[in-house]
Amino acid sequence: MFVTWAFWLAVAFIWSHELDAMTQKEWRLLPVLRSLPDDQGRKVFVWLHVPLFVGTAATVAAGPTSIVGYLLSAFCIVHVGLHHMFRNHPAYTFHSTTSRLLIVGAGVFGAIHVSLALWG
Repeated sequence: MFVTWAFWLAVAFIWSHELDAMTQKEWRLLPVLRSLPDDQGRKVFVWLHVPLFVGTAATVAAGPTSIVGYLLSAFCIVHVGLHHMFRNHPAYTFHSTTSRLLIVGAGVFGAIHVSLALWG
Protein backbone atom coordinates (compact mmCIF):
# COMPACT_ATOMS: atom_id res chain seq x y z
CA MET A 1 0.00 0.00 0.00
CA PHE A 2 2.82 2.46 0.81
CA VAL A 3 4.31 1.79 -2.63
CA THR A 4 1.12 3.26 -4.11
CA TRP A 5 1.24 6.30 -1.83
CA ALA A 6 4.91 6.89 -2.62
CA PHE A 7 4.07 6.88 -6.33
CA TRP A 8 1.16 9.29 -5.93
CA LEU A 9 3.24 11.62 -3.80
CA ALA A 10 6.07 11.59 -6.36
CA VAL A 11 3.54 12.49 -9.07
CA ALA A 12 1.98 15.24 -6.94
CA PHE A 13 5.38 16.75 -6.13
CA ILE A 14 6.65 16.67 -9.73
CA TRP A 15 3.42 18.15 -11.13
CA SER A 16 3.45 20.86 -8.46
CA HIS A 17 7.09 21.53 -9.28
CA GLU A 18 6.09 22.14 -12.90
CA LEU A 19 3.69 24.86 -11.70
CA ASP A 20 6.53 26.39 -9.73
CA ALA A 21 8.82 26.05 -12.76
CA MET A 22 6.66 28.58 -14.58
CA THR A 23 7.08 31.15 -11.83
CA GLN A 24 10.83 30.45 -11.75
CA LYS A 25 11.16 30.83 -15.55
CA GLU A 26 12.79 27.44 -15.92
CA TRP A 27 12.98 27.79 -19.70
CA ARG A 28 15.90 30.14 -19.12
CA LEU A 29 17.94 27.12 -17.97
CA LEU A 30 17.19 24.76 -20.83
CA PRO A 31 19.84 24.70 -23.57
CA VAL A 32 17.60 25.35 -26.60
CA LEU A 33 14.95 27.48 -24.93
CA ARG A 34 17.34 29.85 -23.18
CA SER A 35 18.52 31.12 -26.58
CA LEU A 36 14.99 32.27 -27.46
CA PRO A 37 13.52 35.64 -26.53
CA ASP A 38 11.93 35.33 -23.08
CA ASP A 39 8.30 35.47 -24.24
CA GLN A 40 8.90 32.90 -26.97
CA GLY A 41 10.85 30.63 -24.60
CA ARG A 42 7.97 30.76 -22.12
CA LYS A 43 5.43 29.84 -24.79
CA VAL A 44 7.49 26.93 -26.08
CA PHE A 45 8.06 25.75 -22.49
CA VAL A 46 4.31 25.76 -21.84
CA TRP A 47 3.48 23.96 -25.08
CA LEU A 48 6.13 21.31 -24.45
CA HIS A 49 4.28 20.48 -21.25
CA VAL A 50 1.17 19.37 -23.15
CA PRO A 51 2.76 16.10 -24.34
CA LEU A 52 4.65 15.86 -21.06
CA PHE A 53 1.40 15.95 -19.10
CA VAL A 54 -0.27 13.52 -21.51
CA GLY A 55 2.62 11.14 -20.91
CA THR A 56 2.51 11.48 -17.15
CA ALA A 57 -1.29 11.15 -17.15
CA ALA A 58 -0.93 7.93 -19.15
CA THR A 59 1.66 6.79 -16.61
CA VAL A 60 -0.74 7.52 -13.78
CA ALA A 61 -3.47 5.60 -15.62
CA ALA A 62 -1.10 2.63 -16.02
CA GLY A 63 -0.62 2.62 -12.26
CA PRO A 64 2.16 2.63 -9.71
CA THR A 65 3.27 -0.93 -10.38
CA SER A 66 3.58 -0.53 -14.14
CA ILE A 67 6.96 -0.24 -15.79
CA VAL A 68 6.14 3.34 -16.83
CA GLY A 69 5.18 4.11 -13.24
CA TYR A 70 8.65 3.06 -12.14
CA LEU A 71 10.22 5.03 -15.00
CA LEU A 72 8.39 8.17 -13.86
CA SER A 73 9.70 7.63 -10.34
CA ALA A 74 13.20 7.10 -11.74
CA PHE A 75 12.86 10.37 -13.64
CA CYS A 76 11.90 12.12 -10.38
CA ILE A 77 15.19 10.89 -8.90
CA VAL A 78 17.24 11.99 -11.94
CA HIS A 79 15.40 15.31 -11.93
CA VAL A 80 16.88 16.15 -8.51
CA GLY A 81 20.33 15.58 -10.00
CA LEU A 82 19.54 17.87 -12.93
CA HIS A 83 18.55 20.66 -10.57
CA HIS A 84 21.70 20.07 -8.57
CA MET A 85 23.72 20.38 -11.78
CA PHE A 86 22.10 23.71 -12.67
CA ARG A 87 22.17 25.18 -9.14
CA ASN A 88 25.00 27.61 -9.96
CA HIS A 89 23.61 28.72 -13.32
CA PRO A 90 22.94 32.49 -13.29
CA ALA A 91 19.30 31.95 -14.33
CA TYR A 92 18.62 29.33 -11.61
CA THR A 93 16.01 30.68 -9.20
CA PHE A 94 14.77 27.55 -7.40
CA HIS A 95 16.15 28.70 -4.05
CA SER A 96 12.94 29.04 -2.02
CA THR A 97 11.90 26.43 0.50
CA THR A 98 8.84 25.63 -1.60
CA SER A 99 10.89 25.12 -4.77
CA ARG A 100 13.42 22.92 -3.01
CA LEU A 101 10.78 20.84 -1.22
CA LEU A 102 8.91 20.19 -4.47
CA ILE A 103 12.05 19.12 -6.31
CA VAL A 104 13.49 17.00 -3.50
CA GLY A 105 10.07 15.66 -2.47
CA ALA A 106 9.49 14.24 -5.96
CA GLY A 107 12.90 12.58 -5.83
CA VAL A 108 12.47 11.20 -2.33
CA PHE A 109 9.06 9.70 -3.01
CA GLY A 110 10.24 8.44 -6.40
CA ALA A 111 13.16 6.74 -4.65
CA ILE A 112 10.86 5.23 -2.02
CA HIS A 113 8.54 3.97 -4.75
CA VAL A 114 11.36 2.33 -6.71
CA SER A 115 13.04 0.99 -3.56
CA LEU A 116 9.85 -0.62 -2.29
CA ALA A 117 9.32 -2.21 -5.69
CA LEU A 118 12.85 -3.61 -5.76
CA TRP A 119 13.36 -4.57 -2.13
CA GLY A 120 9.97 -4.18 -0.43
